[in-house]
Amino acid sequence: MQSPDPASARGQRWAASADLFKALSTPLRVGIIELLLERPRTVSELVGDLDAPQPLVSQHLRVLREHCLVLGARSGRETTYSLMDSHVAHIVRDAIAHTGEHDRTQPRDQHHHTKGTP
Repeated sequence: MQSPDPASARGQRWAASADLFKALSTPLRVGIIELLLERPRTVSELVGDLDAPQPLVSQHLRVLREHCLVLGARSGRETTYSLMDSHVAHIVRDAIAHTGEHDRTQPRDQHHHTKGTP
């Protein structure tokens, strides 16, 4: 029996990671995650906080659940959502911090760089 090809396993990890970024590729989904960074919220709370229609919020929550980014806990007719784990918080916090540091309207050579990065 042949051992698994390390390059293939690495490629599978890269593909899964790219899928994770696809799941975060809409502003509304990033907004949902950012709100859940503060505290768990019900669907109704998310609808109000995002000022978005309930079916749209539910559709985006489904995508986030499928990618293991959020968990839903049902209580009666209401579902409360929270982040799956701290990795999700880091991904979104870092993305928000990164985009806040870089003004894409400025030429690239005028962007702020952290010491040691190009």
